[in-house]
Amino acid sequence: MEYLKELNLAQREAVTAGAGPLLVVAGAGAGKTRVITYRIRHLIESGQAKPEEILAITFTNKAAREMRERVEQLLAAWPAGRQGPSRRLPTVGTFHALGTAICRDHARALGRTKYFTILDRDDSISLIKQAMRELIIDEKRFEPKKVLGTISRLKGDNFTLADFSAQGGSASGGKGFYQSIVARVWERYHNLVTKAGGFDFDDLLLESVRLLKREPTILHTYRQRFRYLLVDEYQDTNAIQYELATMLAAPTNNLCVVGDVDQSIYSWRGADFENLLRFEKDFPGATVVLLEENYRSTQTILTAANQVIEKNKNRHDKKLFTKNRAGELITLATSLSEIAEADFIATTAKNLIADGAKPDEIAVLYRANFQSRALEEGMLRHAVPYQVLGTRFFERKEVKDLMAYLKAALNAADYASLSRASGAPARGIGKVTLAKIAAGERASLTGATARKVDELYQVLDKIKLAIETKLTSEAIKLALQSSGLESKLKKGSEDEVERYENLRELVTLATKYDHLPAPEGIIALLEEVALSSEQDSLNEKKEGVKLMTVHAAKGLEFDYVFITGLEQDLFPHVGFGEKDRDEEEERRLFYVAITRARHKVYLTYAQTRALYGSRSVTVPSEFIFDIADDLIEATEHHLNDLPNGGKSYLPDIFF
Repeated sequence: MEYLKELNLAQREAVTAGAGPLLVVAGAGAGKTRVITYRIRHLIESGQAKPEEILAITFTNKAAREMRERVEQLLAAWPAGRQGPSRRLPTVGTFHALGTAICRDHARALGRTKYFTILDRDDSISLIKQAMRELIIDEKRFEPKKVLGTISRLKGDNFTLADFSAQGGSASGGKGFYQSIVARVWERYHNLVTKAGGFDFDDLLLESVRLLKREPTILHTYRQRFRYLLVDEYQDTNAIQYELATMLAAPTNNLCVVGDVDQSIYSWRGADFENLLRFEKDFPGATVVLLEENYRSTQTILTAANQVIEKNKNRHDKKLFTKNRAGELITLATSLSEIAEADFIATTAKNLIADGAKPDEIAVLYRANFQSRALEEGMLRHAVPYQVLGTRFFERKEVKDLMAYLKAALNAADYASLSRASGAPARGIGKVTLAKIAAGERASLTGATARKVDELYQVLDKIKLAIETKLTSEAIKLALQSSGLESKLKKGSEDEVERYENLRELVTLATKYDHLPAPEGIIALLEEVALSSEQDSLNEKKEGVKLMTVHAAKGLEFDYVFITGLEQDLFPHVGFGEKDRDEEEERRLFYVAITRARHKVYLTYAQTRALYGSRSVTVPSEFIFDIADDLIEATEHHLNDLPNGGKSYLPDIFF
């Protein structure tokens, strides 16, 4: 077992721990993915488990893909001359991918076909709006996104519609007007999703757990299949994910969880770091391993991070350290406005690139999305290449249009996809006609309308046949041609040609599923589309400085990191209409931002900032003062540092 020599003592302890519950508290950059992947190898090589008996779960497609690749590399490196593991591999995926697999395996028991549609957020919002229209509920008074967010949070907290209704429309047992609105919309929305023969994102987990609880035989099958369970980022699990993991691990409790309360930043979407803190109570006698040695950052960065996070009380006590060099001091840049702040960041990034830094290894992080506008303008002024993380490939209109054809071909009940396909390109099929089709009245259509609808269904039948008989990429090619999208976009405007190129890229992406038998390849592709996260846009071939929220940066690392807008009430943040903030979560968010950096951190704040149409004087963030002075070098971005005295860059208030 020579590979164990590649680990430090704490990592080795975690990798070689025996059966039973194992808690690995892994600080930022401490090699948690290495521990998980090496533990998987050790379980196999030591004979404790077969590859197919191991299930590893994480949260994003990107993290799962990287973990899967590392596991495959480790198993491929099996010592020569020894009998290696079977060609089967461990199952590595996200919670939602696991839920999808369970729902597909038992679709009939859940009242669906195997080809059920997974609604993305846009699909769900559309159905929420439809439900509200049918119930004559004012969308201006009750924002559909907020209503969907409430329903999503309740599902994540392991509440079904029946549970919510039984408690009077409130998860806390009380009843209020808003709660009653949510209950009514939820019921109508649920009926619309069911009618479409689909599940929304949250249903994939909620329905899986409900199925396993009411079908002991099915639960037993999964427990026998997955004898060892490893969960990454355990501090980010919500109630339904916690129940799914602990349910599958019982009764042997061969459950290894890896996480760090200091990096718990998703409470707003239901994550409960108490799941990590109470692990030893949930599993008495659990082995606990602390990983504190950091392999990513300089000691200066880690010392600052330790000073910031030690003020939090709800955490495992630990201090990150490294054998790396001390590194450069942290730069604190003061600017007169958000425009000057953006100018400092852009010029500094430009200088770093001129000195040999790769643009992709520079990140600009912000607390709130609105900050990106000024930062983008700064990058454009100085001709610095950049990419804003968040606009995903799969969210592009043309990609969603083509996906609609695939989904409608597979699932005849998916009228939302049928409606989208009918208008891409336009076929002269109106809303009234679509409503009749959805109501089962297609036979009543006559004349030109009936011919147009028949032609659409002929296209869908042709696509369905291709899905069921051809390679995944070939089926996508046929759908692109048969839908009319190719002929429309290929000879269109410059913008349309670019959209066509994106669809050609989709064909390229689909080739990675060509090894799967039809129609499994298309199903796998549709799942990737539905379960993609904002970090997946990083896989696109666009080079440049990365602009993103701190939340989106979780799990990523860069050579140089700018943390912007460090002003009280912006970071730490107080949202519009909020009275209080979670001080500890905001501090954890700042800690996550600092620990993204390998070599150098820049902290920036503006002395004035325009918010809601007016300019106000700001107060520096309290987080700045948590870092010792001897770790910081301060600089100011004055008017005379800017071209033309700043008149082209700053508001008139300064002149």
